[in-house]
Amino acid sequence: MIDIFTNYLSNSSAITIIVLLVLSIYLISIIWVFIYRYMNLNALVTNEKRSLESLVMNSHMTINPLSKLSRCTKNNSTSKEILHACEISIIREASVGISWLSIVASTSPFIGLFGTVVGILEAFAVFAGVEKVSFGTIAPAISEALIVTAVGIFVAIFAYTFHQILSRKVYELNTYLKAQSEILISRA
Repeated sequence: MIDIFTNYLSNSSAITIIVLLVLSIYLISIIWVFIYRYMNLNALVTNEKRSLESLVMNSHMTINPLSKLSRCTKNNSTSKEILHACEISIIREASVGISWLSIVASTSPFIGLFGTVVGILEAFAVFAGVEKVSFGTIAPAISEALIVTAVGIFVAIFAYTFHQILSRKVYELNTYLKAQSEILISRA
């Protein structure tokens, strides 16, 4: 397997190697963003869920200090406008980096396609001086060029999937925040 990979890289052009390098950086960065944001969002959702449960169960209790909304209710002021602004701020902080996943999901197939087009053009340029070119001669060159598109699509699949998972977590967090805000406003 390693021999096939090193053989592929040694026969590839500089553009193909650069495209593969960019796609590798994309893949590493989306995995890092996903792991970091998922763990962070999971902790936030868990805290907000517990805070909501304590608000629902205990009618006289104030908001849980672990909740992000607690910073907006320091002086027992539960203004609807202040809570709404706080919700927006929390959601903005929680969704940092998620748009990067969307950008990678939409651009990585095009980066891979660019590498494929350049690879096919180079393959045709090599065969331009040859009188008789058979399908058996061209097929390996074109299949090597198509690997870059496959890598681009591979990266896009993971970026899109991670984006959807994290977007769902942000939605879940938003739901808990809004529910707590409504309870706090109704008790004010």
